[in-house]
Amino acid sequence: DHFVLGHESLGEVCEIGTAVQKLRPGDLVVDTVRLPCPDTNCIACQSGHQDFCATGRYGEHGIQALDGFMAEYVVEDQAYVHQVPRGLRDVAVLVEPLTIAEKAFHEATRVQERLPWRQEGRRALVLGAGAVGLLGAMKLIAEGFETYIYSLLPKPNPSATIAGAIGATYISSQMATVNQMREQVGSIDLVYEALGAAQLAFDVLKVLGPNAVYVFTGVPRAEFLAPFDTEGIITNLVMRNQAVIGIVNAGRQAFVDAIRDIEIFHSRWPQALQSMITGRFPMDEFHDPVMGLAGGIKNVIRIAAD
Repeated sequence: DHFVLGHESLGEVCEIGTAVQKLRPGDLVVDTVRLPCPDTNCIACQSGHQDFCATGRYGEHGIQALDGFMAEYVVEDQAYVHQVPRGLRDVAVLVEPLTIAEKAFHEATRVQERLPWRQEGRRALVLGAGAVGLLGAMKLIAEGFETYIYSLLPKPNPSATIAGAIGATYISSQMATVNQMREQVGSIDLVYEALGAAQLAFDVLKVLGPNAVYVFTGVPRAEFLAPFDTEGIITNLVMRNQAVIGIVNAGRQAFVDAIRDIEIFHSRWPQALQSMITGRFPMDEFHDPVMGLAGGIKNVIRIAAD
């Protein structure tokens, strides 16, 4: 008769069980969202890779079958809790959305191991300038990609400001068509889709470069889709050796990598990273941020005072 929301979290350990060895009261932690399914025949979950669960019977905090973290207290097994440095207190709530980019980058890198040469001057295109998109852009820039962000709103806007601060090129889809964007960017080696808009996603798929990888992370909203060039897309995929993959949620290694990279981002772009959190609300003012009425890039609900 009720369900607690919240899958992105930052908490403080207040009490531990007698068997806990790696955590102490006062530690700052981020919790894993997806937990394994109960099926002993699910190789993915049994091997600690529940983000690849084959049964669909997993639980996800605040999303499916498991209450979320928007509560004063949460009880969790230490295996699904990740400690973060105390110096990241103001930004560590961004770890979970960064895990999506970490997993996407890992999967794309594995796919590109098929190429028996080292790519130089790699170009990446990020679709969407929300938190997942901007964090993905930071990851790609840190990994050496020339990075472009293609999003709806024209400049100036807060996301475009952050894009410029981290060294990405921001392009508005209201100001440049997909083909015009492609002319500006050049050959696209990697697309990181963080938009959830099927029409634009498929339009960009048509201009993917040779031997490139396209990573879908967003579940598309309901929208009318104009007819698109199915034959042309399939021809490109085959004749240009392109790969398309979809990823969802993240496993333990992605959390480890995200905590490491948040610290790198915090050192490299402190103001840009902090400005992604545009509002902090007490619990009794939950309505506007939860219902998407607060605006901004990422809003945080503070369960208790410092």
